[in-house]
Amino acid sequence: MLIVMNHNATAADVAAVSRIVQGMGFRAEPIPGSERTAIGVLGNHGYVEDCNILELSGVQRVIHVSKPYKLVSRDFHPENTIVDVAGVKVGQGCRPVVVGGPCAVESEEQIVKTALFVKQCGGDMLRGGAFKPRTGPHTFQGLREEGLKLLAIAGKASGLPIVTEIMSPDNVGLVAEYADLLQVGARNMQNFDLLRELGKIRKPILLKRGMSATVEEFLAAAEYILAEGNDQVILCERGIRTFETATRNTLDLSVVPLIKEMTHLPIMVDPSHATGKRSLVSPMAKAALVAGADGVLVEVHPEPEKALSDGPQSLTFPGFEQMMKEIDRLTIFLQNG
Repeated sequence: MLIVMNHNATAADVAAVSRIVQGMGFRAEPIPGSERTAIGVLGNHGYVEDCNILELSGVQRVIHVSKPYKLVSRDFHPENTIVDVAGVKVGQGCRPVVVGGPCAVESEEQIVKTALFVKQCGGDMLRGGAFKPRTGPHTFQGLREEGLKLLAIAGKASGLPIVTEIMSPDNVGLVAEYADLLQVGARNMQNFDLLRELGKIRKPILLKRGMSATVEEFLAAAEYILAEGNDQVILCERGIRTFETATRNTLDLSVVPLIKEMTHLPIMVDPSHATGKRSLVSPMAKAALVAGADGVLVEVHPEPEKALSDGPQSLTFPGFEQMMKEIDRLTIFLQNG
């Protein structure tokens, strides 16, 4: 339920309504807006009688929200959320954010060289996996804490914020020491213990859509993080599993404008994991931006043919440079209408 206050409602009115809601056994979440304040009512598991609430001073109307996600919904938060990642603003609506880097951190030379090149080409953040969730147990699983330390070196050398994946609730504190943006991979989208722990920290979270997740399940997963107090969440579409085998996954670009309608959280797109093919990454990155995405994440490696993980979908340095030039031209075109 959402309680919408009059534009002239006082702070005392908001506090009084919040106390009544809490007295009913629910959680009251004031949501300040540019024109008026709303109060989200959380914790109810069905219809809440609103007659007494409507009679309270300052209350304009009550909206009953039946969605399983409330804090994520535009009903509760009509204005766009801008997520600040170490000074990089995601969701601001101007130039799209580009995150580039290898699938996995392999060595200091590899990650520093990539970081400097991503920065040189105009990239905004550096991605790199230290903990790698792989389908097969005999494949490269990442350098773990050593990989985090190498990411920190590369981040310092390039000045780029660091994006890396978190897999376990036990490692949240460790990864948060090094990363500026903690990524929840597709396989962990419904790792609810992990999501709750990430909701308790004050660092931005990048939440990837599960490979078989509906949009409702995707947003409900984000709700777990917001419900614990962390509203700095970026959603990420990375392709879903369908019958198609020509690409690694099927990139659902329709979800980008749909997410914009349903939630205030920013959304990015990962065309590398979506397509699995180097030749498709740049075209789908540009298509994602035309669809309204706030940014893209792409894999780039100095020698993709020698990569320990996801080489076929990693851009070469010349390929990344060309993509960045094309994104710059596209951005100018979109801004000028």
